[in-house]
Amino acid sequence: MDNPTESQKTYKEYVDKKSPNSPILKNCFNAFWVGGLICTIGQIIFNICKERQFDVTTSNTIVSIILIGISAFLTGLNIFNKIGKFAGAGSLIPITGFANSIVSPAMEYKSEGYVMGVGSKMFTVAGPVLVFGISASIIVGIVYMIFNTQTVTLV
Repeated sequence: MDNPTESQKTYKEYVDKKSPNSPILKNCFNAFWVGGLICTIGQIIFNICKERQFDVTTSNTIVSIILIGISAFLTGLNIFNKIGKFAGAGSLIPITGFANSIVSPAMEYKSEGYVMGVGSKMFTVAGPVLVFGISASIIVGIVYMIFNTQTVTLV
């Protein structure tokens, strides 16, 4: 298929004419600054937690909870989707994208009820990530427990 037929050439020209050119540089810039803004907000929350004498682990947990809460709230108000459309991967890569991927299906299927709609559809996107992540952590924990409890005693 090195030599395309006339109909393939015509179709390619038609598609090229009808398809809008994607402003790649603008999209990359928007993803960069929005993602950076989200991370900056997280860093500000972290610094506030450190000023309040929280340890690093607690501060990290607080930052994650607050960013997930804000993202879920904005998804519920249909604001996060507009941010995502504007910023692309810049809004989806941080932890906020994970919260959005859980809340969006739940909002979409709420008309089917809380159990069969929200409850069953909430983890449609994030479910496989959670299942494989939890399963892998259990396997690694078991392997660690087996090798960590084996002590060699030399006589």
